Amino acid sequence: MREATDLFPRDAAGTLHVVALSGGHDSTALAFLLREQFPETPFVYVCTPTGDELPEMFEHWRNLGDRLGRRLVPIMAGTLKGVIRREKMLPNFRVRFCTRVLKIEPYRKFLIEQSKIGPIVSYVGLRADEEGRAGGAYSDIEGVNMRFPLREMGMGENEVQATLRRFNVTCPNRTDCGMCYHQRLGEWFEYWRDHRAAALEAVALEQEMGGTFRTPGRDTWPTPLEDLFAEFSAGRTPKASLNRMARERMEAGGCRACSL
Repeated sequence: MREATDLFPRDAAGTLHVVALSGGHDSTALAFLLREQFPETPFVYVCTPTGDELPEMFEHWRNLGDRLGRRLVPIMAGTLKGVIRREKMLPNFRVRFCTRVLKIEPYRKFLIEQSKIGPIVSYVGLRADEEGRAGGAYSDIEGVNMRFPLREMGMGENEVQATLRRFNVTCPNRTDCGMCYHQRLGEWFEYWRDHRAAALEAVALEQEMGGTFRTPGRDTWPTPLEDLFAEFSAGRTPKASLNRMARERMEAGGCRACSL
């Protein structure tokens, strides 16, 4: 069994430097910039998987660990399916317990536990051009210093994309859950097309919980996944949505609903 000091090494002053690495554009660019600018700092890279990420996301996390020289440490508190069954409902835009239970609270607990050992600097990849976006309510934890280096360097989306090109890093199209209620119609189509077994599990989970992942009235397509996927099987394809989605997803820099 590995010692905690191996997983979470500290610098000479006893400070733990934690990079919240979701694997999206911003956090990935941040991780490479920090390693480049401070090669002697023993950065610890953590992620908060929900167990419902697509296979390419797990491969991306493994590749990042290889490139950065230290594997990512998963901070988990169960899985999305497990939390849904515990809550006895599906998450939606009004009740987004999935992000709180599987990402925010586990990371907060991790910081609290590590702060008992010594000071922590927590680095989060929020850009300078998204000042209205919060980066987690962790600064109230004694001994935790929240840092947002992309903002400190004045980096926006263009600079982030340039950084990824310079380091020759390509992020997956999807960094969120496969069953994310927040995803667009085109993403549901890709999910059904490319991950059929997982898509059918989402249908079964809707039926088990008696609800839907999709918001009723959001578009003119069927709301229940079983009916939506039946439309896809019949040959109806949201082609315009797919083209627009690819452009918007790149501009957004990754997952819109989940971040540390």
